[in-house]
Amino acid sequence: MRNLWIFINRYSAFFLFIIFFTIGIVLTLKNNAYQRNVIINSTNSVVGNAYAKLNVIKRYLNLRQVNDSLALENAQLKTRILALNSVDSTKTSVIKDTVNHQQYTILSAMVIKNSINLANNIITVNKGTNDGIAKDMAVISPQKGIIGFVLEVSPHFATIRTLLNKDTYISVVLKKNNAYGSLVWGDKNFDFRKAYVKEIPNHFKVNVGDTIVTSGAGGFPKGIEVGRISKTQISTGDSFMTLEVQLFNDFSTLQYVYIIKDRYSNEIKNLQETSKNEQ
Repeated sequence: MRNLWIFINRYSAFFLFIIFFTIGIVLTLKNNAYQRNVIINSTNSVVGNAYAKLNVIKRYLNLRQVNDSLALENAQLKTRILALNSVDSTKTSVIKDTVNHQQYTILSAMVIKNSINLANNIITVNKGTNDGIAKDMAVISPQKGIIGFVLEVSPHFATIRTLLNKDTYISVVLKKNNAYGSLVWGDKNFDFRKAYVKEIPNHFKVNVGDTIVTSGAGGFPKGIEVGRISKTQISTGDSFMTLEVQLFNDFSTLQYVYIIKDRYSNEIKNLQETSKNEQ
């Protein structure tokens, strides 16, 4: 207590200045409208700028929630687009209850781990069996392109075997002439921006810039754009050629993926297994 009194006594002049200065400001603002308005406007400007910056910070912190919402909405829109594209335009029909009778449903998932520089690259996402994800489901990019297949699933997470994996083969066709081939990343290829289409018959005319799309097999809807041909006649066999493809999607910047639930996948798989056993 004694030290406090000594401190106050030593700086008494300063404290008196602060007290009288504050009283002077209060009296000035109270009795002069102009000065009062200037102070109020300045205070409002400072507070307004502070709230604006705080709002920017809040929006930044909420970006993940906003992105999740947009990804879900885009998945629902893609599901509707696939349902419309699957309608047979040669038949006249009335579409009812498209949600329950459509072949494909798209589920959005956020990437929590990704690799692009390994021989066998795998992605981990934040959706699992509790969200309707199952093994072998096809996975596509939110913009353009394809990702791969669901590899393993737990209740809350799933791993995806991407196209950048030596064990991934995806059935594709040339958009202009429906020539079938197999899309692979290729041996000794570590460029995540390109892949190869093999087993294209030699008699088909292929040009640089031609578009590659999914064939409709393996759980992928038909016609999803994969990439453009960047090189032709890379290698030739007896009857086939290999094409280099520049992929549309960028695996290095993936934040979200869309997992495709095919209503008829089990039926198709069982039929294909039966056919193999009879060969």
